[in-house]
Amino acid sequence: MRVTGSRAVHTLALAAAVAVAAGVGGAAQQAAGPAPAVQGRGGGGGRGGNIGPALFTIADGNKDGSVTRDEFKGTFDKWFTAADTTSGGSITPPQLAAVVTAALPAPAPPPAAQGEPCGGRSSNPQVPCAADVEKMKAALPAKAPVKQAKPHKILVYGHASGFVHSSIPLAAATVDEMGKKLGTWTTTITYNPADINAQNLKQYDVLFLDSNTGCFLDDPNDKAATDARRAALLDFIRSGKGIAAIHATSDSYHGSSCGPAGPPPGAAPAGGAPAAAGFGGRGGGAGATLSGAIFADGDTNQDQKLTRAEMTAVADAWYDKLDAQKAGTIAQADFGTRFAGVLPAPQRGRGGGRATASAENAAPPQPGGSPLWPEWNKIIGGYFKFHWNDPQEITYKIDDPKSPLTQMLKPGYVVNDETYTFNQDSFSRSNVHVLTSIDYDKMTAEDKAKESGQRTDHDYALSWIKREGKGRLFYMAHGHHERIYAMTPMLEHLLAGIQYAAGDLKADDSPSVKTSSAK
Repeated sequence: MRVTGSRAVHTLALAAAVAVAAGVGGAAQQAAGPAPAVQGRGGGGGRGGNIGPALFTIADGNKDGSVTRDEFKGTFDKWFTAADTTSGGSITPPQLAAVVTAALPAPAPPPAAQGEPCGGRSSNPQVPCAADVEKMKAALPAKAPVKQAKPHKILVYGHASGFVHSSIPLAAATVDEMGKKLGTWTTTITYNPADINAQNLKQYDVLFLDSNTGCFLDDPNDKAATDARRAALLDFIRSGKGIAAIHATSDSYHGSSCGPAGPPPGAAPAGGAPAAAGFGGRGGGAGATLSGAIFADGDTNQDQKLTRAEMTAVADAWYDKLDAQKAGTIAQADFGTRFAGVLPAPQRGRGGGRATASAENAAPPQPGGSPLWPEWNKIIGGYFKFHWNDPQEITYKIDDPKSPLTQMLKPGYVVNDETYTFNQDSFSRSNVHVLTSIDYDKMTAEDKAKESGQRTDHDYALSWIKREGKGRLFYMAHGHHERIYAMTPMLEHLLAGIQYAAGDLKADDSPSVKTSSAK
């Protein structure tokens, strides 16, 4: 494995962590790109999270255990003053995000994280945990479905602009170890968006997209770089090469905007807080989510700016919802629960690109928001709108039992993992060849009811393949938790998918539902 992309000087602590990975990566080459904000194991989800309690602590200025309207509005007013550094009378999303992120306390690492500098349990989420790697290596397939046509090179890309999964480095190590054990490919790992360029991609046969959330190629400060990276990815697959993508890569380029983001990838946020992010993803931390929600409700004219009056109006409107009984104060015991219902519903797909006062920034018409890069949205096959929380029990249905990509999976196979469902319009069997899906009849009524904005067709694919130009795409929805990489059938499914993407494993990749134009 080779890691490329960063010329930064490593600290001794990072060197020690990399030493752990050295025993894991062997000959693999890893590009030490920018470190994303750590989100830890299993996180993500609801609208309130820890934001309500943190906001209460800040707003309760006199520490009497309750928050009045004046205290609540005063907090918002102070944030506006701090963000309006030029006294221009209006503020932008990055300005507000920086102030709110600095004001809210950074979440403490989970207890299991302390002392183990690896995965999502440290400040270096580019190094997998040794125990997880050993379990993965023990579960690796004994042989490949087919012999490769030639020695392949795979580029694993692990940068996430939105929520950062702790399993990203383990998935990268899995691809590397699989290639070494079976002699099927060599692996390079990068976390640097700049490595997705036409010249660099020429040397690779497969691009492995490793839970890349948000607008994962975009540079918020460089439109030309963003356009070039997007073009390079499209040309890569359409020219005859392959993409294999896992889990959260479908949580990309959707929502309300690839709008202004916080610091560029790799920038160290002040005070150890996560980097600021635009509204619409699980990345960026509580401060980014809260500031994005304020903008979502306050920027009614879609000009990507807030005036003091607009921000005050948001504070007033939110307090009205919090204090529906008109008591004049909100107790600490009630604040967190009520605040979870105040935030506007999040639209996934936080990016870092170009914001325009267009339909891209308009209120999303349906769960999951709007497609922000339609070409990519069609290639990946669908975009996120909801997930059942880990460890949701999912029973597999084998949609194409004759495919060489499903021979390792038997009907009734059960997996416990965070499980995505996709926006109604973004996923269609007329666009992809479905390999596996959720056996919806096996789900309990209680679990079915958890899904917001249910698909009317109750069609929940878990893996699929797709022809794109001369190239191929494989996508597998599971892979959120580290336990998935210790399950041999799942690794065999992933291996077959990579070999399909590389062009070695031939399979029927025609759309599962044939349209009249495709016949």
